[in-house]
Amino acid sequence: MAKKKRKESEKPSELWMTTFTDMVQLILCFFVALFNPDDTTAAQIAAMASAFNNIGLGANIGGNTLSAGRSADLGNTIMSLPSMERGRSLATALRKAISLFNPEVKSNMVKITNDERGLVVSFAGDAFFAPASARINIEQTRDILLRLGSLLNSAELNGRKFRIEGHTDSEVIDPSGPWQDNWDLSAARAIAILRYLSDIGVDEKRFQVAGFADTMPIASNNTPEGRAYNRRVDIIIIDEGHL
Repeated sequence: MAKKKRKESEKPSELWMTTFTDMVQLILCFFVALFNPDDTTAAQIAAMASAFNNIGLGANIGGNTLSAGRSADLGNTIMSLPSMERGRSLATALRKAISLFNPEVKSNMVKITNDERGLVVSFAGDAFFAPASARINIEQTRDILLRLGSLLNSAELNGRKFRIEGHTDSEVIDPSGPWQDNWDLSAARAIAILRYLSDIGVDEKRFQVAGFADTMPIASNNTPEGRAYNRRVDIIIIDEGHL
């Protein structure tokens, strides 16, 4: 009986190369955009970020194009609308803030995020204030606040409004001290930051101030680490939709 011919092994699939190539191109575009702040808008960065979520989902999943397209030849393009210009300035301010506070971001003294309120620069409360105090540790934080003032006074943020929000953990403070409760303390800390920024030349009429006590935690108050994250002051460059 003749022996059956041995089945040849199948050639390994090379489909993964398509996904890998897409990922490399997206990463390249992303970093080019970061180093070209004058021509990149927040919408374009968001489009690139969303494209990462579609990697590997198949050829039928498409992304948003970043090219101007034929409509760019028209005189009244969407990129010339005021809302797009404001979005561009806020995206530039985000990259500028990350550059300005890079050492403090690495040491967790400053956190920079972008949410529905706008661009948020968070200061760790323990670095800026002593426990149960609203007096700024100027010697430790003067340089940070001066850089914040330069950011808020920058051309990219001309005409923008800002809000300073004070936050505490859930620990009860001594009512016999200078503050009746965490509401008073959180508001006083926000006002202290406002006063300093006003003293170094930021127009105080551009600010809103609020104290939230422990009502807006970003971590659990059940651990010392979580409470430390919750003790913070947020400086918000307000998005127009949340004025």
